Amino acid sequence: MARKSWPKGGETFGRPVISTLVKGYTCSFFLLTTAMRTRVLTGITTTGTPHLGNYVGAIRPAIAASTQSSVDAFFFLADYHALIKCEDPARVERSRLEIAATWLAAGLDPERVTFYRQSDVPEVPELCWVLTCVTAKGLMNRAHAYKAAVDQNLAAGQEPDDGVTMGLFSYPVLMAADILIFNAHQVPVGRDQIQHLEMARDIAQRFNHLYGGGTDIFTLPDVVIDDDVATLPGLDGRKMSKSYNNTIPLFEGGSRGLRDAVARIVTDSRGPGEPKDPEASHLFPVYRAFASPDETEGFAQALREGMSWGDAKRVLVERLEASVAPMRERYEALMADPAQIEDALQLGASKARQLAAPLMERVRAAVGLRSGALKATVAPARKREARRARFVSFRDTDGLFRFRLLSAEGDELLLSAGHADPKAAGLVIRQIQDSAGEGVQPVGDEAYAVVLDGVALASAGGFADAAARDEAMARVREALAGLAED
Repeated sequence: MARKSWPKGGETFGRPVISTLVKGYTCSFFLLTTAMRTRVLTGITTTGTPHLGNYVGAIRPAIAASTQSSVDAFFFLADYHALIKCEDPARVERSRLEIAATWLAAGLDPERVTFYRQSDVPEVPELCWVLTCVTAKGLMNRAHAYKAAVDQNLAAGQEPDDGVTMGLFSYPVLMAADILIFNAHQVPVGRDQIQHLEMARDIAQRFNHLYGGGTDIFTLPDVVIDDDVATLPGLDGRKMSKSYNNTIPLFEGGSRGLRDAVARIVTDSRGPGEPKDPEASHLFPVYRAFASPDETEGFAQALREGMSWGDAKRVLVERLEASVAPMRERYEALMADPAQIEDALQLGASKARQLAAPLMERVRAAVGLRSGALKATVAPARKREARRARFVSFRDTDGLFRFRLLSAEGDELLLSAGHADPKAAGLVIRQIQDSAGEGVQPVGDEAYAVVLDGVALASAGGFADAAARDEAMARVREALAGLAED
């Protein structure tokens, strides 16, 4: 099938930025630095219809960034995430179509970028389940969205988990899978998303410790905060948001819908001929977002010289139509021929799976789910790794970081005390490893500990008698001596 040539759309003035979150229309941007290019992965929740604020704050800057030669851009419709918020199948299906058409009409080039539906990449939910199996429930208990739902229920006198689905509860694990399936290095997010990225790091780190075999399967994503996100005022001056019912439609309702919305923008009581302050006007920021610097200055000067609010709204509509009408025409053509949208999404899914599938094969092998065809090549290497004792770090339900020393057979030889941060736990691991087992000493007849500089750093107990304890002490000394040699 021949690939279609996609039209370019949208206007960009000023410095392109990578924006993150517009309430009701979520965009999460993930960056992966490669040897040559930066991978940018953007998730778009499919539960609504884009408005003018979404376009300026998220769509336009993301598309502008995707055209840079140094960027390898991935964009996906986060339709699995949509199921957490929306139980209306028709709305989810319609929203997927509208949002895909919007991004394509705005200038997203599916041959240059990777544009796909989350649900068309089966490696994402598969990885989500694997990550769920290593994620502590206590970690999910601390998620802001879950805690907010519980607090709301308690305030209403209801059961804490009333109406809370497992989708809402474990949402951060699915987000981690979205990031880790492409091993993102940097994740620019809004401040309300920082916790989700910290959780993704915790989950990736635990998986690496449990299954990495000395190498990291997942890269720990770094949080990057983007405070330079463009926002537009809505009809009432507050941030344009569907939550406030104050939006200006991007394509919905056509030119009339745009004109009617602009007519409802709140203005002050200054009449024709009275000077007006552009910066205090709700009209001016919207005009500036779509105009060149010269046009912007001309509009501001006209307001200062007393242009009426009616004339100002007419000028604003003309400026918006000049930018939006060509995109709207492409949008309507795409909506009339959904096969074009499907072609673009399937092309993107194919490209995405070329990266996701090999990583998922590696994950399967790591957890013991390798295919029979791989056993001959990977089993010997994994067998050699299994002969070694190893330290495994984890974050306990109390929030403290601990580690275990596991024998070659997987038996627990030591359990550490709790540490406030993972670096402190790592330093203690190094101390114990470097000691080569010299600090191992008995504690009564049923336990032993690693004591260095008078401090018990890790221990094991519950042995039947001193003989069983001594046998276990010999094993831990042998294991530590081997690690010190390595």
